[in-house]
Amino acid sequence: MSQFGAFEPHPATTIHADQLDDALHELIGRLEDNYPFFHPRYAGQMLKPPHPVSVIGYLAAMLINPNNHALDGGPATAQMEKEVVAQLAAMFGYGTDFLGHLTSSGTIANLEALFVARETHPGKGIAFSADAHYTHGRMCHVLGVEGHAVATDAAGRMDLAALEELLRTGTVGTVVLTTGTTGLGAVDPVHEAVPLCQRYGARIHVDAAYGGFFRLIADDSPDGVQAAPFRSIADCDSVVVDPHKHGLQPYGCGAVLFKDPQVIRFYTHDSPYTYFTSDELHLGEISLECSRSGAAAAALWVTSQVLPFTAEGLGRVLRPGRRAALAWADLLADSPTLALYQPPELDIVTYLPRRASLSDVDRVSAHVLDAGMTRPKEDAVFVATYSVTAEALAARGHRITADVDHGRILRSVLMKPESEQWVDFLHSAIDELATAAG
Repeated sequence: MSQFGAFEPHPATTIHADQLDDALHELIGRLEDNYPFFHPRYAGQMLKPPHPVSVIGYLAAMLINPNNHALDGGPATAQMEKEVVAQLAAMFGYGTDFLGHLTSSGTIANLEALFVARETHPGKGIAFSADAHYTHGRMCHVLGVEGHAVATDAAGRMDLAALEELLRTGTVGTVVLTTGTTGLGAVDPVHEAVPLCQRYGARIHVDAAYGGFFRLIADDSPDGVQAAPFRSIADCDSVVVDPHKHGLQPYGCGAVLFKDPQVIRFYTHDSPYTYFTSDELHLGEISLECSRSGAAAAALWVTSQVLPFTAEGLGRVLRPGRRAALAWADLLADSPTLALYQPPELDIVTYLPRRASLSDVDRVSAHVLDAGMTRPKEDAVFVATYSVTAEALAARGHRITADVDHGRILRSVLMKPESEQWVDFLHSAIDELATAAG
């Protein structure tokens, strides 16, 4: 930006070198108190390092610090946002006539989708699966809308018979379908739910925050995922996806897309001090959020230039994690120590120690979680746990004494493509820890 001429920073912002050294030394020391989210031995929560290209894009734009609320706050990054959101819309089959924008998170993106759902179906409730993200129940409360948790089947997918029974009451205006639940990675049968919801006049929102980018490999191939549910997103009214999950972006970067651009009417507002530099659409005019990071848009845009949202582009980053999940499922099927809880649909693997009682399953799972993290760094392994009921275990064919109502099993998210080369290590380490628990 040197074309604007040089200027001297104000002395009030000057920091002495020794102060900076002390602060940075403490910062680096405190950042040591983290798990190795970047490493494939970390297979716990949905944490995936941003691609170096996205970091470069974010840092470059952050030096300007644009705000994508109004065009005068970030003209360049606002245009990048419009372009990259159009790419997301094309990925889901929404064509060119849609409404959408980036958000600071999937939570806010879902809030916006449910806000529009409330406005299009006033007085009606919102249904979501009992295994859907807790944000849907929470946001229904925020919006003053009745939320309905629908039972799931033995694979953690929404039970459509239970959904139809609810729809018959006439109290539901919107159904939320999840293409990749946070706990199990279960994919609701969108292709079967669409005609059902249409028959009852219900709006359909898809929460694809975690699983949305699997649309790129939804081809029914050996290392892909089932095509039908993901292709049917094109027939749904709205969809949310989180680029800060499988899109290789820094936190926070979500997105919400509406198939019908006329929902813009629910966002209508004016501001005497904001939308004054252009008659073009300002992104703040179609968002519940006000200030939003232009750097997030720049990071996603530049990433899409080198890893486009295609099977050959970003899709090639997802397939190794999918193969890793399938390979681990095979190892678990033959293990005398660990059992597969249910087959993975995406890249989340759930499994449990082979024990006679649910309380013992819980005890050993807790041991694996804690002992894995406290091993020497070169041997450490990081997993997560998932709470299940005795009924859920029985529904999946696990014959375990139900001496308690709930217990923890083990859960691993294999989001990083490098996980494919670490499956044997992860399996062996967890097998060893489960055996050592006695």
